Amino acid sequence: MSDLPKPLVPDQLYTKCDPEELPRSGEADGASDDLGQERALAAVRFGVDIRRHGYNLFVYGAPGTGKYPLTRRQIEEAAAAVPAPPDWCYVHNFQETHKPRALRLPAGRGCELRRDMEKLIRELRAAIPAAFESEDYQARAQALQARFSQRQEAAFNELQERAKARSVGLIRTPAGLALAPTSNGEVVNPEAFRQWPDETQQKVRADITELEKELQEILKRVPQWDRERREHLRGLNQEVVSHAVGQFIEELGKDYGDLPDVIDYIEQVRADLLENAEEFRTPETQAPQPAAPGPADRGGPRAPAFRRYQVNIIVDNGGLRGAPVIYEDLPTHGNVIGRIEQMAQFGALTTDFTLIKPGALHAANGGYLMVDARKLFMQPIIWEEIKRALQSSEIRIHGLTEALGFAHTVTLQPEPIPLDVKVVLLGDPMIYYLLSQSDPDFPELFKVAADFDDQVPRNHGNTARYAHMIAGTARREGLRPLSREATARVIERAARLAADSERLTLRLRSIDDLLYEADYWAGQDGNEEISAQDVERAVEAQTRRADRIRERSQEQILRDTLLIDTGGEAVGQVNGLSVLQLGEFAFGKPSRITARVRLGRGEVLDIEREVEMGGPLHSKGVLILAGFLGARFARRQPLALSASLVFEQSYGGVDGDSASSTELYALLSALSGVPIRQSLAVTGSVNQLGQVQAIGGVNEKIEGFFDICVARGLTGRQGVLIPSSNVKHLMLRRDVVEAAARGEFHVYPVNTVDQGIELLTGVRAGESDPQGNFPAGSVNGRAQATLLEFARNARAFAAGGGEDTEAPS
Repeated sequence: MSDLPKPLVPDQLYTKCDPEELPRSGEADGASDDLGQERALAAVRFGVDIRRHGYNLFVYGAPGTGKYPLTRRQIEEAAAAVPAPPDWCYVHNFQETHKPRALRLPAGRGCELRRDMEKLIRELRAAIPAAFESEDYQARAQALQARFSQRQEAAFNELQERAKARSVGLIRTPAGLALAPTSNGEVVNPEAFRQWPDETQQKVRADITELEKELQEILKRVPQWDRERREHLRGLNQEVVSHAVGQFIEELGKDYGDLPDVIDYIEQVRADLLENAEEFRTPETQAPQPAAPGPADRGGPRAPAFRRYQVNIIVDNGGLRGAPVIYEDLPTHGNVIGRIEQMAQFGALTTDFTLIKPGALHAANGGYLMVDARKLFMQPIIWEEIKRALQSSEIRIHGLTEALGFAHTVTLQPEPIPLDVKVVLLGDPMIYYLLSQSDPDFPELFKVAADFDDQVPRNHGNTARYAHMIAGTARREGLRPLSREATARVIERAARLAADSERLTLRLRSIDDLLYEADYWAGQDGNEEISAQDVERAVEAQTRRADRIRERSQEQILRDTLLIDTGGEAVGQVNGLSVLQLGEFAFGKPSRITARVRLGRGEVLDIEREVEMGGPLHSKGVLILAGFLGARFARRQPLALSASLVFEQSYGGVDGDSASSTELYALLSALSGVPIRQSLAVTGSVNQLGQVQAIGGVNEKIEGFFDICVARGLTGRQGVLIPSSNVKHLMLRRDVVEAAARGEFHVYPVNTVDQGIELLTGVRAGESDPQGNFPAGSVNGRAQATLLEFARNARAFAAGGGEDTEAPS
């Protein structure tokens, strides 16, 4: 057994960082926060710079890798080099009031237009009433009124004179004008009229009938004359308003002569002012107020009658120095697309263009919009709305109910605003892959993917850059400087978090948290700098806060509630190792795995799978065992074997193939009758060739078994078998390394199942000769003998006989 693997030495169990190779705290420039992300940042730069339709970005990577700050910094650098995009505002559409008009203005001039319009209305509300109160207007209006009054009066006077000549009088009654017989200028009552001669009565009645026709003709012309009077008065009013407005409008137009759309809008305002001049006749100080005015309606140019002349600023880029970079933290439909609000007025909900509110797409128009993909997909319908906006290159504001097809009320239809934006989604790789596979629009709209790495090789150059990054974080966050030893300990912790002694984690959120907590403990001790002891204390405190479940699990083992042996020997029984992940905390948990064999039909029964507690990966590992046994022991005869494997006292699901080598050791022990040392635990998957393969969580698994051994007392014979390919992943706790240095605990790297079974049993595995036979005393030889005995017994049963089927002990 001289070729058996030797226990790993301390330097193989933990790769230290030499503090002397690190820059001093004052020498670290902190300029390496993009360490390891060169590929992702190159993709971000490409996606930001290319100005083609569909080249939006999806930035993905593991949480805590710095996707957001690094991407935002790249975008802000690019945005600073381009001019600010234009302002956008909504104004009243005088032709179609339910379709507010969108105006585009150079950056900063939207607010200027709003101020100018407010000033215009204030001035007109003073100038127009003054014009109406002028002597000239009053004289002309009175003359106009007198002219039409005289026409009406002349018509009635003429009728009255003709009636008087015929002894008929024109009188006013509660019902209106009427004709009645008169005598000596006095109206004759009906009784007296009946006393008149019949011929006279008939003549008067005929005259009255004729005069009534003339009266009706005059009365029909009165409304027409009144309309003519109003039209003439309206013309006079418009003439007066035109003179009052003209100067202000002309001055306003000069300021916007370079903006044809604004000039067109100003001309429409002029026409509307002339059309609605009566609204300005009441002086501002006497203007009635609404019953319940809103904050924007309290007097001045914002009073309800004049809201249509307001300018609703949707985007104001006057203060920008470059393109906007917007991060939308709550990507609801209204926050992204915009919304049309309503206000209560006289018991009803009303709206107008001044209640149109912008969304993040408006704010980011001409620049960049960053959105967290997970938050985006937690909101209804907004993903489809963003795609529609990108496909059509315009922002169309409508309510959520309208987007869902539930709108049944009259609402506004604001004119769409052209969209030129680069959307940057940030999320996990799984979201990116799901969208790529399930949404046909996604590859057309998000052509650039930036994949942030979560690890970087641990070499001399990267280690130095990591130290610079740590120092930069400390300065940026106002932490105490770190000693070289403390920086080295943080780098070692970064390798442990990467689960690889040759890699450093780029999940910098965990490193930042470690620095914050180390700074806290340094402050508790009154230190001026963070020491290695402070870092170690922070690590221990993080573990202590999260390890209650681990303590309870170990307690169950130590109280023999869960049966795990750390000494002695047993046939068909092995200590397997698994990892439990609870949030950010993972720990190793030993499990007893047992195997039993009997005469059968060549089946290896996975009890976990049979009771539906085993996952597909675990079932795959068990099937590989059957393939290995068949290839090694069933070359000349079938496997007349029925074997059962189980994780004892397993009350939850089991998945993964990291215990497949452990299960194979248990099977070989059960077949050969050779006992396995219970002072050793095993982890590692196996293939059909008997090669032991790498697994995950190797550090936690070793430490989980080590803790049980320490609690029961180290004997120097305890240890763990791991795949040789996992040696590079070892970054074990200090107490494990120290115990290994003292020879009290061992970690064995194993390449093959034969090496593992020899370590576990102390008996040679045995190699086959050309005929496929193994040495009689070896583990494989004994297992082969048992299987041959099973085969003979199977033939005997088939022939009608019977034999003892127990495996030799």
